[in-house]
Amino acid sequence: MGINKLIRSLMVGSVLTAATVGQVAAETTFRYAEATPNRGARAAALQHFADQLNEQSGGDMKLDIHWGGALLKYSAILGGVSSGTADMGSVLAAYEPQKMRVLSVGDIPVPQSDAWVGMRAMYELMTTNEQIQEAFVQNDVVYITNYSTSEIQFECAGDARIETLDDFVGKKVRASAIYAKILDEVGANLVNFTYSEIYQALDTGLVDCSGGYLYAMKAFKTPEVSTSVALMDWGQIAGFAMVMNKWTWDDLSAEQQQLLRKVGSEMVDFYAEKLISDNQEVREKLPTGELGNKVEVIEWSDEERAKLFTHSDKYVKEWVEDMNKAGFDGQAIWDEYRGLLHKYQSELDEKGYPWARG
Repeated sequence: MGINKLIRSLMVGSVLTAATVGQVAAETTFRYAEATPNRGARAAALQHFADQLNEQSGGDMKLDIHWGGALLKYSAILGGVSSGTADMGSVLAAYEPQKMRVLSVGDIPVPQSDAWVGMRAMYELMTTNEQIQEAFVQNDVVYITNYSTSEIQFECAGDARIETLDDFVGKKVRASAIYAKILDEVGANLVNFTYSEIYQALDTGLVDCSGGYLYAMKAFKTPEVSTSVALMDWGQIAGFAMVMNKWTWDDLSAEQQQLLRKVGSEMVDFYAEKLISDNQEVREKLPTGELGNKVEVIEWSDEERAKLFTHSDKYVKEWVEDMNKAGFDGQAIWDEYRGLLHKYQSELDEKGYPWARG
């Protein structure tokens, strides 16, 4: 065993409660690094994961969740989990574009923007593709399950309205990742600031429009300063995963590993149901004034929405080329991911959501 692995093994051993030789301790508590506060749909999903892990393991496995970046900020979570500072954590590919390039496939805008479809496709891809599993191991972490932001919409203030892609021309817009690059290409003027600053930016005219998510509009109270929301359903940020330290994972029994994955899969459905429900509630309340202003809801046509995804092609090629340079079969992984998106979209179309089936 190399010195680095030896050190990590010793660190993991100190994290786990005392165990007899050849037997994992009766109770194992994992330190979990979460960068956001304990509120909202995703926080509820993480707490549900913790509660179910504790319950289904008979109290053998528990999470000690450090909320709001108290242990590690987003930019430090991958490094913190890989080094053993935390046993588990929530990782965004956008903060680690090179180390988490395989996870970033979920950030490429695709027409299948439903949160359940996206997370299900990502979960299956990440847990069954050997190339991807090896990529996580190279960073000393193991994938457990997936999160998503849900579909990206655009809220605007004043006289600004976004009904077509051409309406972005000349507008001062806040967006992120590939979405910002595409809007820059079509003629928008990009303004960069954090999500917590959206309210003030819309209120003061710093921006005309901002990309976001329906549930977040309620949480950040932006309907108080916005006048319209364009429902574009423009992809989602699904390069967003729960990971575990590789050496912590290796010290678990096969049954414990299987249970972690099972509870992770169940969390996808729990989170998707809550996320979709919260988004629908906001969508219905926006025009009523219950959330602030009476906000106009603009439904994008299928034809106009299709134009969005013609701009994704070059970013797919860039992702594939980057994966190839890193030693992976980028095209094969992309093709598998697209196939899984179609698989779960077809299941949704035919059977509806799992929680709504008879």
